[in-house]
Amino acid sequence: MTGSAVSATALIWVDGERASALPLPDRGLDFGDGLFETLLLRAGVPQFQHLHLDRLAAGLQRLAFPDCLDRVRNCLQQAAGELQDYPWSALRLTVTRGSAPRGYAAPADARPRVVITAAPLHQDRCQPGAPVALDWAQLHWSSQPLLAGIKHLNRLEQVLVANQLADLPADELVVLDAQGHVCSVSAGNLFMLERGQLLTPALETCGIAGTRRRLVLEQLAPAISIPVAETHISPAQLTAADEVFVCNSIRGLQPVTSLGPRQWHDHSVCRALHEEYVGAMSC
Repeated sequence: MTGSAVSATALIWVDGERASALPLPDRGLDFGDGLFETLLLRAGVPQFQHLHLDRLAAGLQRLAFPDCLDRVRNCLQQAAGELQDYPWSALRLTVTRGSAPRGYAAPADARPRVVITAAPLHQDRCQPGAPVALDWAQLHWSSQPLLAGIKHLNRLEQVLVANQLADLPADELVVLDAQGHVCSVSAGNLFMLERGQLLTPALETCGIAGTRRRLVLEQLAPAISIPVAETHISPAQLTAADEVFVCNSIRGLQPVTSLGPRQWHDHSVCRALHEEYVGAMSC
């Protein structure tokens, strides 16, 4: 077995053991045959871990992986225990189908591999998220209902959108689906306020069902008595919204100040949701 060298300063675990190289071959690298989760940790405590593991379990089932969730939990617990000295840290949990002979077909005796990387964060994640300016992505997300919602390893479309973003003054780009509906931003989900109701794009054919998206839908919005729904959203509808915010697991909830020439100054709903969000965190 050969290995791919990694930075000596990185915090890396492979199948529960500290590592300085990634084992090869691996179907995650060969075919993107795997899933990942990005968790926020507070003094070594994973935030909203159940939401991440629920989505991971759904992805493992969708991709017909062998049952490995208990081993994943053990690896995560071990890594998190070594991050207690950091006030905040980001942890990426990757599950691949592991090593296998050549060819696309998944082996019947596959043993999934658990790769964890972690790094400290220097900003207090209890503080309100930084405001963001949006623009429109040129690329549309591809349509594949069988992969919609899960966080699989194939992220070339996100790379292309990030390349466009690097040349623009915006902080994030809004990406449409193949039918021209608003889907998400490049690295997170999106909500808009319309006539007192929160709306977020339905993810029927593409997109990632984010953990913070689910938290807003099921817990945060009900806590402040704001109705919320998943639906199709047109670009014109988004531009006409009363308020917009984006969210992901590391940056939390971030108010949107502009989308091209359109500007927003009222972020009161996002602020109220953020207060609930901080209150729901684990210490």
